[in-house]
Amino acid sequence: MSSLFGSAATSSAAATQTTGDISKDVPLNQPPEDGISDMRFSPASEHLAVASWDKKVRIYEINEQGQSEGKALFEHEAPVLSCCWSPDGTKVIGAGADKAARMLDLGSGQTTAVQVAVHDAPIRSCHMITNPTAGGSPLLVTGSWDKTVKYWDLRQSTPIASLDCQERVYTMDVKNKLLVIGTADRYINIVNLDDPTKFYKTIQSPLKWQTRVVSCFADASGFAVGSIEGRCAIQYVEEKDSASNFSFKCHRETPPTSRDICNIYSVNAISFHPVHGTFSTAGSDGTFHFWDKDAKHRLKGYPVVGGPISSTAFNRNGNIFAYAVSYDWSKGYSANATTSTNKVMLHPVGPDETKPRPNTRKR
Repeated sequence: MSSLFGSAATSSAAATQTTGDISKDVPLNQPPEDGISDMRFSPASEHLAVASWDKKVRIYEINEQGQSEGKALFEHEAPVLSCCWSPDGTKVIGAGADKAARMLDLGSGQTTAVQVAVHDAPIRSCHMITNPTAGGSPLLVTGSWDKTVKYWDLRQSTPIASLDCQERVYTMDVKNKLLVIGTADRYINIVNLDDPTKFYKTIQSPLKWQTRVVSCFADASGFAVGSIEGRCAIQYVEEKDSASNFSFKCHRETPPTSRDICNIYSVNAISFHPVHGTFSTAGSDGTFHFWDKDAKHRLKGYPVVGGPISSTAFNRNGNIFAYAVSYDWSKGYSANATTSTNKVMLHPVGPDETKPRPNTRKR
């Protein structure tokens, strides 16, 4: 029996249409030994960079069968909080609690990372963009708890520009010319990278609680925001599209024994599909879901995976979805048991799992 959401495996069609299968998910070989903070796929090949609290960034190669092999790693002096790739996939950057960003040049055969950026406090997020004024040489963008965002030409030791934010940078994302910065106190700064040293717009998060993650739409017309209170907001940049802004509840659970209690979990990660423009959310409840923002509809929800999900990423073609099962610090230091799971799972994305619903309104 076929449906809008793939084949229903049982007669309970309504349940199976929207319930995804994780039985074919493949674990990454030799994952980090401590909490996993960030993951990014290369934009140019089937390689995955994984940043972790054990002070390392690891790079894995993944084949067509989903089997993985560690290819390189480099170390920081403190936990690594973020990682990213250069646009051509030849360089990997890590950034973290040692207040530094370090780069490994995979194309040069380099085996140790060189420091390429520094802040006055831990760097929470890093991204690389193409610099149109420097012959395509990449620029590094770093956001820190020192309340600044800095732009770095990797050939220089000092930043070429910086932005002062209202509060500590908690999350950042970039797509095309759109840079979105989420800070403490729920500020969200929007930057047009054609004019990178000023805020194009600043808003307060449409969500009432602390911002955990921001993620740009695949077409860069807006972004999604996830909060610690089990909510996600869809926000367009331009005022003319504001009628399409909305928020919804997710990553919540009502125990079967009580209708009066609702357990609410943090939304830790939001990833947009590179082809279809649909997106995933993942949270402290240990589940991930695929959504269609234009139809305001959940495409698939997946069973609990055995621990909080701290980070997610689609590969460049959108046929692999990686999720990290790892402690996410949502319950503080005391809940970080030495027995906590740390693993990365690779989910093969089926043809209908992330496709928008037919007849969806086109923007």
